[in-house]
Amino acid sequence: MIEHVTEPGWVEVERYLTDVVVRPDPAHERALTSAVEAGMPAIEVAPNAGKLLKMLVQVSGARRVLEIGTLAGFSSMWMAQGLPDGGRLVTCEYLQKHADVARANLDAAGVGDKVEIKVGAALDTLPTLEAEEPFDFVFIDADKENDSNYLDWAIRLGHPGTVIVIDNVIWGGSILEPERDEVNAPGIIRALDMLGQDPRLDSTAIQTVGSKGWDGFAIARVR
Repeated sequence: MIEHVTEPGWVEVERYLTDVVVRPDPAHERALTSAVEAGMPAIEVAPNAGKLLKMLVQVSGARRVLEIGTLAGFSSMWMAQGLPDGGRLVTCEYLQKHADVARANLDAAGVGDKVEIKVGAALDTLPTLEAEEPFDFVFIDADKENDSNYLDWAIRLGHPGTVIVIDNVIWGGSILEPERDEVNAPGIIRALDMLGQDPRLDSTAIQTVGSKGWDGFAIARVR
């Protein structure tokens, strides 16, 4: 596992943008606090990234959203807030204790009725969604080893026009030096190769800096 190094200036700018532009509501703050209290790792998206997810859901006109990786429900909350009335978000979480914290946070934020949490290994729960309506928007933020597998499922569970976002695709630059993290970097690289080569996708990737260090995200559209 690589160490995600940050710089004071990156964090200060992120906090400024969060306070001045993003303006999270108390429910977002409670979700972050609950994650700390539950002993969860601080790996949720930054507030500005959460707001971006919300806006992408809105801009894409999504009514059905799939998330792989719930944690305390911070990103789930942002995306659920971007859904229209009648919209639905299905989020996959490996651990029941995380799902319980997320459920409490989503209910407290007033979006619990829009969200279904599937508990268990995502590669086991995703096949159960094939019989449902396709998803319009998919956010992947789970174990990096399986990024390409999750991406394939996102395509299969989507439709032409479905938007897919994958978090943590730069991973401190380890995509250029995978030997720095032999667990996660190869999985990220496989997903990036797939994003560029799979004829079912049209994709790009953006690198970022902030409280999460040097990282980035990929965004794709199913053809």
